[in-house]
Amino acid sequence: MINEQIRDKEVRLIGEDGQVIGVMSSKEALKLAKEAELDLVKIAPQAKPPVCKIIDYGKYRYEMARKEKEAKKKQKTMEIKEVRLSPNIDTNDLNTKVNQARKFLSHGDKVKVTLRFRGRELAHVEQTKGILDEFTEKLSDIAVVDKPAKFEGRSMIMFLTQKR
Repeated sequence: MINEQIRDKEVRLIGEDGQVIGVMSSKEALKLAKEAELDLVKIAPQAKPPVCKIIDYGKYRYEMARKEKEAKKKQKTMEIKEVRLSPNIDTNDLNTKVNQARKFLSHGDKVKVTLRFRGRELAHVEQTKGILDEFTEKLSDIAVVDKPAKFEGRSMIMFLTQKR
């Protein structure tokens, strides 16, 4: 809230230099702000009485937007990368997929390991669980199982995340 939008009877006023002026009526505070050719901005509305400050509102808004942008820049978004396997995968192919997953995990992403079944492969689901176990065993130095292997439709899905 700024200037005339402030409807409180009394406010605690902070000057443009950051010095506390004291508790006064909002009309007096607005008058002081107008004399300084600045705006009266409510900083802490939940305080008793609310805290207002005499500042240039345009500059204040710009500073807040810049701080928000900086905070967003430092945030790391976690993506989910997928590695697809098949039940009749060979050891070298599995090693390639393990290296791919290792690269994803080192970048800080989650890895979704999907073991897809086609046709008659669905009859031998129990035998293929070892593939996912071997996959997690090879990545056990840097990864931990986030969600264990679960059967969904024609595929078995498992999630891995980087160890903390």
